[in-house]
Amino acid sequence: MNPVSVDRSSGSSRPALLADDHAGHGEGQDIISQSHERSRSFGLSDTMRPDYRVLGVADLVLKREQNRALCSHALPVIETLYGQIANTHSMVVLTDSEGLILHSLGDDDFLARADRVALRPGALWSEQHQGTNAIGTAIAARDATMVLGDQHYLRANQFLACSSVPILDPFGELLGVLDVTGDCRGHSRHTMALAKMSAQMIENHLFTSAFPEALRIHFHGRPEFIGTLMEGIAAFRADGRFLSANRSAQFQFGLPLASLRAHTLSSLFNVSCGELFDRMRSGAGTPVERTISLCLHSGVNVFACADLRRSTAVALSTDTRDVTDVVARKRVSEPQPKLSGLRYLMTGDAQVAALVERVRKVIGKNIPILIGGETGTGKDVLASAVHRDSPRSDGPFVAVNCASIPDTLIEAELFGYEEGAFTGASKRGACGKILQADGGTLFLDEIGDMPFSLQSRLLRVLQERTVTPLGSTRAVPVDFALICATNRNLRERVTAGEFREDLYYRINGLLVTLPPLRLRTDLAVTVEKILRAERATGEPIRVSPEVLAAFMRHAWPGNFRQLANVLRTACAMLDDDETCIDLDHLPQDFFDDERDAKNTQAVMSPSAKDSARLDDLALSAVAAALETHAGNISAAARMLGVSRNTLYRKMAALDETRRR
Repeated sequence: MNPVSVDRSSGSSRPALLADDHAGHGEGQDIISQSHERSRSFGLSDTMRPDYRVLGVADLVLKREQNRALCSHALPVIETLYGQIANTHSMVVLTDSEGLILHSLGDDDFLARADRVALRPGALWSEQHQGTNAIGTAIAARDATMVLGDQHYLRANQFLACSSVPILDPFGELLGVLDVTGDCRGHSRHTMALAKMSAQMIENHLFTSAFPEALRIHFHGRPEFIGTLMEGIAAFRADGRFLSANRSAQFQFGLPLASLRAHTLSSLFNVSCGELFDRMRSGAGTPVERTISLCLHSGVNVFACADLRRSTAVALSTDTRDVTDVVARKRVSEPQPKLSGLRYLMTGDAQVAALVERVRKVIGKNIPILIGGETGTGKDVLASAVHRDSPRSDGPFVAVNCASIPDTLIEAELFGYEEGAFTGASKRGACGKILQADGGTLFLDEIGDMPFSLQSRLLRVLQERTVTPLGSTRAVPVDFALICATNRNLRERVTAGEFREDLYYRINGLLVTLPPLRLRTDLAVTVEKILRAERATGEPIRVSPEVLAAFMRHAWPGNFRQLANVLRTACAMLDDDETCIDLDHLPQDFFDDERDAKNTQAVMSPSAKDSARLDDLALSAVAAALETHAGNISAAARMLGVSRNTLYRKMAALDETRRR
């Protein structure tokens, strides 16, 4: 990647290069000149008003769903990147492959200025819409691009300094762009290095999760770089056929991805699958201790370790190359709403109310909390609410999903890097998640999936309250509140030897278990809250009585995550003038579940009861709405999307049913 910058020494806009770039000045000039020429060919004028249109909420939600894999892996990295540039009058932006902004995170003062030029989620920053800009030009050039000040084609955008890096999927196709944008007067030449480093981390995350059952070889010329951003990763089928390689691997092989597809394991590493497996079986201990020496096809010797196992991360179909269609087993990390703490969770369910009261008694008392419950029951939301109600609420809330981070990266993610671990690192090195949580709360989600080899290191951190970054001998004191969550039975894992018993008792100060959605009594209130979050402004969206009745009889195996996805999809199906979700707005798979449930009920229940099912469910919805709003007729009618007269008739029918 060869980013373009401006040579400020002469006061001109002549493109210059960063210290770590290798292209000549002419190439940088060509990128900007060619982009300006394209901008003119699109019919744009440098004095024109930028395109300030943004997608509606429903359309933006749909776009995020279509880019779920990208968002899932990019959002945690974006948060880390923003932590490194916070308070510099700048922001971090993630776009799709067309330049549509999916997410942004930035300083409040700069976000206000950026909002005036539609630099916010839902806006399109392709060259066709905004002229020369780092996002659009990076997409057009397929290269890291820096556009500063008056290099922007539109004058309205010339107060910006932008550094953009394309994000490629494991097959070399463009997925999106990671961009850091700020005020051009405060631009730092280190910004591009940070952006490139972050984009490389996202690509590595995508790569390692894309081949769950493939043979992955992690290699580098120096053994200490295995498990870092600088390692090469190559994926092969079990028979040795080549699948793909990340950018660092392509560089070390000295071959582009297109040429590598003609190779095999033996032609690239001079070793057969059987020989490699035999050599790896003799290793033990940590990944570094299991490294072996291999010889590349070019004659260069490297250190390597191999990984052949069923991954618990994202699965990618072997007959497609479209990573955007990957569906993660773990949920997409969407930005959390601004919660008001534990009070937000009190929606009328007695089980949750009792759980919240227990949690309140230990907040601020240095007692670790362990949250259990099925997938999708809101363990992360509870953890966030605990933090917001704690004395540490002004400190950071750092969440780590132990299941979604590849084994080769989780140690670096948790404990950080010493300085010099990779090119472009800041002088203080890379701060791990544990250090980032100092003074706040560390939330270890899916703690049951943490690799056994790391559990002893975590236990030592919790006992000694110090952390030692990779490559360092210096222990740094840390102070944080600990919350862990899991959908697994940790006692069974302890018995099976898959989870350390001493760590289990260290993290299990107070154990609380969230009930699944099917066993809760606050479904109607929950639906209302989710819809309110989906449309923060304008006329609120509601569900029809038939939809609410269908929701109440549904089993919800995916719990709140499934409910939220159903509602998001339904919102996307609404026309601009519609505000009520009906049955025809719901996704097809919801009805598939409903059909299966009806077939089961047809076998178990008399046909006379089946004929009255819809009436019974509608009356149940009325009863739930009245209970939710404490008998307030107007509020219950609004919730159900019916008139008060209709509700009165339903109430009369409900009374008649009860009298029988």
